[in-house]
Amino acid sequence: MSHNKIRVTVWNEYIHERELPEIASVYPDGIHTVIGDFLSKEEDICVRYATLDMPQQGVTEELLSDTDVLIWWGHAAHEQLTDENAGRVAAHVQRGMGFIPLHSAHFCKPLRMLLGTTMTLKWKHGDHEKLYTVSPFHPIAEGIPECFELDQEELYGEYFDIPRPDDVVFEGWFAGGAVFRSGVTFTRGNGKIFYFQPGHEEYPVYYNPLIQKIIVNAVRWARPVCRLSASRDNMEVII
Repeated sequence: MSHNKIRVTVWNEYIHERELPEIASVYPDGIHTVIGDFLSKEEDICVRYATLDMPQQGVTEELLSDTDVLIWWGHAAHEQLTDENAGRVAAHVQRGMGFIPLHSAHFCKPLRMLLGTTMTLKWKHGDHEKLYTVSPFHPIAEGIPECFELDQEELYGEYFDIPRPDDVVFEGWFAGGAVFRSGVTFTRGNGKIFYFQPGHEEYPVYYNPLIQKIIVNAVRWARPVCRLSASRDNMEVII
C-alpha cells in the first residue's frame, strides 16, 4: 500500500453476513467493504481488507507492519481469535499502529489485552439512539453536530467496564433509558485507540454520512506519528 497515504486495514470476522440472510440484505458484501468503500473515497486514505478466515486469521506480521490504522469489527467469534494473533495486534498498537474497534468489538481480545478490564456492559436489541458530541473540539468530532439520531441501534448501557478514557468524545442516550460512553479514546504505548459504539449488524448504520465522517476523522487522528520497530531499538518517524 502507498506510503503517501494513510494505510488502513479493515478487519471483519465476516460471519453474520455470510450465514444470516437478514444481515446479508443490509451488508451483502460484508460490513468491511462498506467501511472500506467510504474510506477509499478520501484522497489521503488507501484501504485493504482482512477477515478471520484468512491465513493467521488475517493479522499476519507482514500485514500489520504495513498498516497505519487497523479498524476492527467482531461479534460472534471473539474467542476464535488465538491469543497469539491477538497479542500480535496489541503489540503493533503499542508500537504506534492506530486501532479503531467498532461496536461489539469492545469485547475483542486485542482491546481487552490493551485495556486490561472486562469490557462488559449492558445491552438489548432494537432501540433509538441520540449521539451527543461532548468534546466538540476534539479532531474526531470535526464537522459533527452537537446531536444526531440513529433510528435503530442496539442499546449499549452503563456500567461500561473500561479504564478511564483519555477523552470521551461522544455519549449516547437511548430511548430505553440507558446512557453510554459511545466514543472514547485511549493511548497505549505509541498507539492511539478510538472505540466507537454504533454499528450493530442488523441496521444500516455504516451508511450514515455522519457515522462515516466520524470514522474518517478517527482514522486521521489515529494515524501514527512515530512507530517502534519490533526490536524496539529503532523508531520510524512518520511525516
